[in-house]
Amino acid sequence: MKHTYKIEGMTCGGCKASVEKYLNELNDVTSVVVNLEKGEAEIEMKAHIDTKELQNALPEKYTLSEKNVFTSAPQSSLEIEQEKSKLKQLKPLLLIIFYIVSASILLHYKNWSWSSFMLDFMGLFYIVFSFFKMLDLKGFPKSFSMYDPLAKRLPIYGKIYPFIETALGLMFLIRIEVNIALIITLVILGITTIGVTKTLFDKKSIKCACLGTALKLPMTEATFIENAIMIVMAIFMLFY
Repeated sequence: MKHTYKIEGMTCGGCKASVEKYLNELNDVTSVVVNLEKGEAEIEMKAHIDTKELQNALPEKYTLSEKNVFTSAPQSSLEIEQEKSKLKQLKPLLLIIFYIVSASILLHYKNWSWSSFMLDFMGLFYIVFSFFKMLDLKGFPKSFSMYDPLAKRLPIYGKIYPFIETALGLMFLIRIEVNIALIITLVILGITTIGVTKTLFDKKSIKCACLGTALKLPMTEATFIENAIMIVMAIFMLFY
């Protein structure tokens, strides 16, 4: 395993050689590489050595502190905390999806119909999501254009997108020109999903505009999944 430490007090090549010499004398240390310019030491060891033990091996003029830890463990504590933070940020989105699904089920639990359930789910999905986008009609287009290919090329598209969603929601809920609404859904969500997929593959850290700018949601796989669900439903309703 490798650990990177900050070393304070080094001023010359002699200091560098001295630090390398003392640290290499410790048991379980296999190599020490000191970067004088950065004031760092990368230590490779067979087993973990406590920072205090490393500090005690050096003369008093040098101060050693841990900078980063790279281990063979499948997941570091930092990664775990980042995942927890991501889930916390996604909580509003997951709650909204839960309520939409619950409402769609309750509307038809006495007389179940998959097609009616999906139409109402899609209608409620559009109405709720467009509501959040309309809370900031000025800020949404800019956020949306960060990943939607069409909104990048055609700014007016981002401005009217919330209204398109509202219209589609009403068409599904009232059952007006459902096939047209399904085709439009495939087109607009297909375009957005291309942008989302590219963003995820590029590992860009941007905000998702699916719930407008009122809620600061990160762009994650959840965005791709929600779009994919709507696309799959639209295809099912069109061809089955």
